[in-house]
Amino acid sequence: MKNRAVVALFVAFVLSLPVLAQQQPAASTTDQSQTQSQPASGDTASGKAPLQYETRQGFWGKVNPFARKKYVQRQITPVQNRINELDELTAANSKMIKDVDGRAQQGIQQASAKATEADQHAVDAGNKATAAQTTATQANNRLTTVEGVVSNIDQYKATNQTEIRFRPGQAVLSQNAKTALDDLATPLKGQHGYIVEVQGFSSGKGQAAIATSRKMADAVVRYLVENHEIPVYRIYVVGMGNAPAPEAANAEPGAKPKRMSGGRVEVSLMKNDLEQLASGSSTPAPAPAQ
Repeated sequence: MKNRAVVALFVAFVLSLPVLAQQQPAASTTDQSQTQSQPASGDTASGKAPLQYETRQGFWGKVNPFARKKYVQRQITPVQNRINELDELTAANSKMIKDVDGRAQQGIQQASAKATEADQHAVDAGNKATAAQTTATQANNRLTTVEGVVSNIDQYKATNQTEIRFRPGQAVLSQNAKTALDDLATPLKGQHGYIVEVQGFSSGKGQAAIATSRKMADAVVRYLVENHEIPVYRIYVVGMGNAPAPEAANAEPGAKPKRMSGGRVEVSLMKNDLEQLASGSSTPAPAPAQ
């Protein structure tokens, strides 16, 4: 009886030796590999330490053909939780990327709108500068015109002349004389910068000729003032008597003067550059003749 018990103990001891030898090296090797390959918690995507797996599963070692459902679930649940965390982290990163992209697109659109507005302001500024340059040029031309007019304010030039004939011993205007004066005076209504020069010439001698010529000239002036409302201060009257006519004064030396029967009045319309200034012309006034 005692011999059987001793033999049974010996056989059990012999059979347990391989199992103990297999479990101890496997455990030490697994612990060493985990120690060497385990990364720091900060190197993982979730910031947590890697999952730890059990290296021993009882008597059967690494593979247990009779593992229970609860054991499998206990091993898989941490992995599934870690996968869910990674999904949440991925979704959060995707949302953050979309937000950043949206803000970037909004910033690009705002920058483009600002650039377009700046371009429009630049175009407006260019147009205003062009308008200012045009205004300055017009003002300069206008100033040049005014300077020319002022310098020539007393320079009158004959623009129209007419001759009124009188019968001997009379100072009454004929119908032809009135028509000629109408043609001369009608365009002057509303104008500025003109004078009317009236010179009377009469046959005879001395003061009698001068008085007669002045009477004829006064008849012309009276008609212009009463019928065409020409201001008196614009009319200059002189009785020349039997003085030589302008064409006789400019005749060649030695030529005989023409005999004048009756009398006549020379009416000359003289203008300066004030009318040009009033009309707004930008053409500079011509320099006076030397």
